[in-house]
Amino acid sequence: MATPLDFHVHPSTSEYLEGSLGPYLEQLRHHFRLPIPIRTLEEMAADFEGLRAVLLAWDAETGTGRPPVTNDWVADVCRRWPDRFIPFASVDPWKGERAIAEARRAVRELGMRGFKFQQAAMAFRPSDERFFPLWEEIAGLGVPCLFHVGTTGLGAGLPGGGGIQLDYVRPIHLDAVAAAFPNLTLVCAHPAYPWQQEMIAIANHKANVYVDLSGWAPRYFPPELVRELSRGLQDKALFGTDYPFIEPRRWLREFEQIELRDEVRDKILWGNAERVLGLAGC
Repeated sequence: MATPLDFHVHPSTSEYLEGSLGPYLEQLRHHFRLPIPIRTLEEMAADFEGLRAVLLAWDAETGTGRPPVTNDWVADVCRRWPDRFIPFASVDPWKGERAIAEARRAVRELGMRGFKFQQAAMAFRPSDERFFPLWEEIAGLGVPCLFHVGTTGLGAGLPGGGGIQLDYVRPIHLDAVAAAFPNLTLVCAHPAYPWQQEMIAIANHKANVYVDLSGWAPRYFPPELVRELSRGLQDKALFGTDYPFIEPRRWLREFEQIELRDEVRDKILWGNAERVLGLAGC
């Protein structure tokens, strides 16, 4: 049996939770009704014993004013636990040419295997042509981009949502990117509430668009998503948790309760992710 590959993991250490999230952390604890403890690197690595995981950097400095989880830091963690963690970079799209240069460095010098963007925190629409040079650069580097879609816990329940705008994370803004850059692989993270049907339509229409199943415990998956997992999305869906907000063992335990053929389950747990990352056959 191949090893499950969690495609969506944030650091559970102080660098992300206290540094990048900062004042959002207590609000997220309330929203998710979870303690979300600060872990050491060793404790985080222990949570993924027997698993593989994409570990995400984070740079939303322009949108939030908070410090990034740097690409160098994530690359270093992944070098310490190469059997468990696969590094994904982050660049702030508003940094323009600096973002493009950092994207190039992250892949060519640090060995990052993809990029993560949280458009609500970063306050941008991927379909804005001002950011097309960045997508062109990443497409040329031959690695995928992971984008947030659907509502977000950031700012949820605060007056004005803490300034977070949900329009940034509508899936339709990624349809234009997928069309303009057919050689760029886009992975759309989370069940895309309240735009789930829109997301399914885009993933089924665009060969270069995938979805990850992070951010929702599987028992809460919308019925239309569950139906599609054994249909059009069986080659497009990827296991993901959104750790530390959802623990990997809980996600896997609940996913076992969804009725799927074994071959479809294997695709979702590792086969599709390995193909996206170029790991198949390695």
